Amino acid sequence: MRLLSRKATCNSHGQDSSYFLGWQEYEKNPFDEITNPKGIIQMGLAENQLSFDLLESWLTKNPDAAGFKSEGESIFRQLALFQDYHGFPAFKNAFVEFMSEIRGNKVSFDPSHLVLTAGATSANETLMFCLAEPGEAFLLPTPYYPGFDRDLKWRTGVEIVPIQCTSSNAFQITEAALLDAYQEAQNRNLRVKGVLVTNPSNPLGTTMTRNELNLLVSFIEAKGIHLISDEIYSGTVFSSPDFVSVMEILKARNYENTDVWNRVHLVNSLSKDLGLPGFRVGAIYSNDDMVVSAATKMSSFGLVSSQTQYLLSAMLSDKKFTKKYIFENQKRLRQRHRMLVSGLEKAGIKCLNSNAGLFCWVDMRHLLKSNTFEAEMELWKNIVYDVKLNISPGSSCHCTEPGWFRVCFANMSEETLELAMQRLKAFVTEYSSTVLGQNMSSSHQSIKNSRRRSITKWVFRLSFDDGRDREPDQR
Repeated sequence: MRLLSRKATCNSHGQDSSYFLGWQEYEKNPFDEITNPKGIIQMGLAENQLSFDLLESWLTKNPDAAGFKSEGESIFRQLALFQDYHGFPAFKNAFVEFMSEIRGNKVSFDPSHLVLTAGATSANETLMFCLAEPGEAFLLPTPYYPGFDRDLKWRTGVEIVPIQCTSSNAFQITEAALLDAYQEAQNRNLRVKGVLVTNPSNPLGTTMTRNELNLLVSFIEAKGIHLISDEIYSGTVFSSPDFVSVMEILKARNYENTDVWNRVHLVNSLSKDLGLPGFRVGAIYSNDDMVVSAATKMSSFGLVSSQTQYLLSAMLSDKKFTKKYIFENQKRLRQRHRMLVSGLEKAGIKCLNSNAGLFCWVDMRHLLKSNTFEAEMELWKNIVYDVKLNISPGSSCHCTEPGWFRVCFANMSEETLELAMQRLKAFVTEYSSTVLGQNMSSSHQSIKNSRRRSITKWVFRLSFDDGRDREPDQR
């Protein structure tokens, strides 16, 4: 008799992905500038640690919120008791206003359409449960966040069909790619329930263009399916072009209160914009009342604590603080991004032009021994085990082209980033000479072999032609 469920015994969680394996290696030997200076530097973690001082300063200036007090009186007992899982009205109001502020107040949000969840992971999975049955599919543009293989599929039974994007147009979504993915799903007898995108993109670090967003809206309208826009990096846009939410596109097309309006859903979080992943604050925003109702019921399995809601409602309601935070945080991200790009350039490495996020999409194709994913994994292992930098290989993000890597830059000090770039530069210098030397030697040998084959063929042809010319005489 089986004592455990199939879910407990199967290996479909995705934990064996190189994305997670790199984390495991880091945890065995984590870098510390004092206690373990030769350890692995974590560059596979998309955390924003650049603006903690702003948050800590606000806490110091607002001891009542941090101490769970209201007008000087403790409300600890009130917060310690059970609260309705619909969420604190004050927090939901502050949350949607913060969402609007990040989007330049070009769109507004109704707090009654917001569902609080324990992080964006829970929000995405909850939407899968609300919108699809096991065995149905969502289309995702590649490359995409490796965790989606776990978040969207593991418990829900929903399938992912990739929308294949390439470097030829900076990995932007095209109509042809959308149609190909839709056809691929049909070939696999999968019913497509929607498209899920991350905007800004993880791992590309780019914002979606208006053309892409309009294309997506037109596509889901034509196919009668859903669109989920995961916008958890919306507050990390540090340079032009500006961030455009899909809600802004719907508004521009006068789609309010239409069927399409009800089939577009947002995922949001404070993990990236405020750098608070440990607080586990995520949200679903949907214009569909049935989705909101179902998601709210499901949220009872992953609530945001009352203490967290109270503290953050006070913080986000401080408009002077949020305005300063958004501006300063984006400025710091821009500076740190430049530092990474400069360090990569010194190592002879380029990356995709990006304007958002906590990472860069780095092009190391020239360092591959061959244009294969096996060569990519060999290079990745060298970087993790020898250089001691944990970065994420493109294959873990389902990139179709070997040699791309996601490298994070906001979860460490400037000094640690400088050390990481020094390590990488030293490695590339040695590795390139070795690889190029091998390739040149192989190329020279190939040329020699080609010449030998050519000479052999030439000699053989001369002999053959000479014999053929004499053949009539022999007759």
